Amino acid sequence: MFDGHGDVGTNVKPGSATFIPATGQYVITGAGYNVWADHDEFQFVWKKMKGDFILYTRTEFLGGWVNYHRKVGWMVRKSLDGNSPHVNAVEHGDGLTSLQFRRTEGAQTEEHKFKLTHANILQLERKGNQYIMRAAIYGEPFQTDTISGIDLGDEVYVGLFVGSHNSDVLETGVFSNVNITVPYNGESDQRTQMTLGSRLELMEIASGHREVILSVPYSIQAPNWTPDGKSLIFNDAKGTIYNFDLATRTPTSVNTGTVTHNNNDHVISFDGRMLGLSNFVKDLGGSIIYTVPITGGTPKQITPKGPSYLHGWSPDGKDLVFCGERNGEFDVYKVAANGGKEIRLTTSPGLDDGPEYTPDGQYIYFNSVRSGLMQIWRMKPDGSGQEQVTNDDFDNWFAHISPDGKWFVYLSFLPTETPAGIHPPYKHVYIRLLPIDGKGTPKVLAYVYGGQGSINTPSWSPDGKRIAFISNTDMSNTDLGGTNNK
Repeated sequence: MFDGHGDVGTNVKPGSATFIPATGQYVITGAGYNVWADHDEFQFVWKKMKGDFILYTRTEFLGGWVNYHRKVGWMVRKSLDGNSPHVNAVEHGDGLTSLQFRRTEGAQTEEHKFKLTHANILQLERKGNQYIMRAAIYGEPFQTDTISGIDLGDEVYVGLFVGSHNSDVLETGVFSNVNITVPYNGESDQRTQMTLGSRLELMEIASGHREVILSVPYSIQAPNWTPDGKSLIFNDAKGTIYNFDLATRTPTSVNTGTVTHNNNDHVISFDGRMLGLSNFVKDLGGSIIYTVPITGGTPKQITPKGPSYLHGWSPDGKDLVFCGERNGEFDVYKVAANGGKEIRLTTSPGLDDGPEYTPDGQYIYFNSVRSGLMQIWRMKPDGSGQEQVTNDDFDNWFAHISPDGKWFVYLSFLPTETPAGIHPPYKHVYIRLLPIDGKGTPKVLAYVYGGQGSINTPSWSPDGKRIAFISNTDMSNTDLGGTNNK
């Protein structure tokens, strides 16, 4: 995704840069006295960009180190001159993590040190003349620092860098899950039309490795993994359902008859034979639930009125659970998969949403705002025994249970960005992992720019080793499909 690379500074010991397509990694080797004081020397892999952006990577050093101030990280520079103004998000060889910046050409470099050390997740965001650094040890939430009033001009050099802090020594850094995002131009809220481009990503639960398998300049949403492991089902913003063949990396539209305004609340039955849809019908009050064979066909209407947003199918195939608005209240309801009388399962004031069965059928997990922030809850299939599962400072949505029933992943919004009762697109969100009982410390699996449409629906691979999700970026004027884009 970069335009070029080279050594910044004068008479710098030559470095190198290699991209490994099979893993999506950048391996960068650089020398140089330092990135500090009034000038810099390092190896830089760069791309010229304008406007706002968000830079993300997971990084590590290779081998032992000669100087504990060797550096890896993201850099934004006004020019490729050694004394150029810049901002960088950096990890040092001894673990020091900091936001560094030179305000003007030839000025002394300044530094904001993080309390966190040994960060291997680095993110640097530009909003005009403001730069926001986010850093974490993989699995933990970000720590954040901000610097304002840094004018590098609209067009800048953006990229990854390695410096050895020793003119005679080469050091090597490895950068994984490299991602450059162009964010939504404006403040997104629940009414925001989803117009940004989409990256369909697969993530390995054990390693955290992410692979972009499809990039499109429009909105696709909510990938479901089919039980045979061969395909993903997702929708686009126009309401069409697609089957994405994982072997050929090709999407094919699914015939859903006259039901063509489908949103991102669709579910596959446990046996893989049927697909449940949530389709907008204005005259019936909004989203209406339908079922159709997964290979396509004539849909059968299940709910008589809306809005009704489908989220779960019982393991025995007999029941559907959904979020329905009735008399001004959003609650969890159950209805027979062939249609019939709907049964209200939650009655607490406020939004209850996202119901999903565990594979053994013993519980329905859902998210509820009844305790203040949005949190994950669970109950018995008849609605009894409702209990809170998560209890933290995030707004937690859409628990998806692993095929073995031992874990769940879920989407976490930052309350500083998003009120508790909504799940808008185009926000900084986490996809996190917890044991099925909610005990223990949540692990951040993915640091994502997305939200609405990222992981609304069940998205585990059948073997429980991976999840699928959507991240977003504006692709209208850039070529930023993502690492390992196929």
